[in-house]
Amino acid sequence: MRTLIIAEAGVNHNGNIELAKRLIDAAAKAGVDYVKFQTFKASKLVSKDAIKADYQNQNTNNVKENQLQMLQNLELSIRDHHELIAYCNLRNVNFFSTAFDLDSLIFLQELGLKLFKIPSGELTNLPYLRKVASIANEIILSTGMSTMREIGDAIAVLRSISNAKISILHCNTEYPTPFQDVNLLAMNNIKKEFNVEVGYSDHTLGIEVPIAAVALGAIIIEKHFTLDRSLPGPDHAASLEPRELDAMVKAIRNIELSLGSAVKTPSPSELKNISIARKSIHLSVDKKKGDRLIAEDLEMLRPGDGISPMKMDEVIGRVVNVDLVAGHKLNINDLI
Repeated sequence: MRTLIIAEAGVNHNGNIELAKRLIDAAAKAGVDYVKFQTFKASKLVSKDAIKADYQNQNTNNVKENQLQMLQNLELSIRDHHELIAYCNLRNVNFFSTAFDLDSLIFLQELGLKLFKIPSGELTNLPYLRKVASIANEIILSTGMSTMREIGDAIAVLRSISNAKISILHCNTEYPTPFQDVNLLAMNNIKKEFNVEVGYSDHTLGIEVPIAAVALGAIIIEKHFTLDRSLPGPDHAASLEPRELDAMVKAIRNIELSLGSAVKTPSPSELKNISIARKSIHLSVDKKKGDRLIAEDLEMLRPGDGISPMKMDEVIGRVVNVDLVAGHKLNINDLI
């Protein structure tokens, strides 16, 4: 199955539409399926008293602002959305966005989106869940900070309203996520528990973990990216740069090819090597016509285009019907 790769531009445009377009260029060049932004009205998302997370403070150089002020500078306007959708179409990559409030959900619906992503922070937001379920054809649910019970409660709300396909992303909401906190094996536990397709939304540094997730069965990978990790902004430091995004996409596509069908059989590329790498039964001593073979008369040597060593017990005790020299590769016509 082909992995759906979502390049998360998020708010790494820093409120600059031209930077957002350059992010689209990088995502399209890497060959991702979707480039994803974030749609919100800051005043509908956080209160004026909401503080920034530690990583947000660190990555915005501890600018003395609250979370509301930070997010107000990162909003995309209605015009921006239309411009970015048109630019994605021009660059042959799918536009996607996550809504963080009810009005933004309605706006994305009006833009024609059928696939909706529920971010980790909204997993316990009942009105939000109900609204997504009422408008989505397909839902991706991210599960950072959650327990299995909370995931089950969210799925129950969605399924009580909608028959939309639900996929779940295992996730850890720390930027960057320490490797010891990834708990990647939880992904397939989620799959088993809720009978859904699963993926992984990654906030670790590097590309190893999303590649491992695909090897374990993820069918969706979401990864933040930026043009430059040194840029100011809350998410740049935990994002891939373009060359890393390229490498991740290539590696995932290679992993997809390598997973195969699960049937163990010689591949077309290795068939030619069977006779070269395997062995056949050879004589270790000269034998005269009429001699009976014993185990000490036999040795196993390459190539493997004669009698298989697995048939050694069938050869022992047979009589040779012609004079043979040491090193001779036995064939069935030599024996009676």
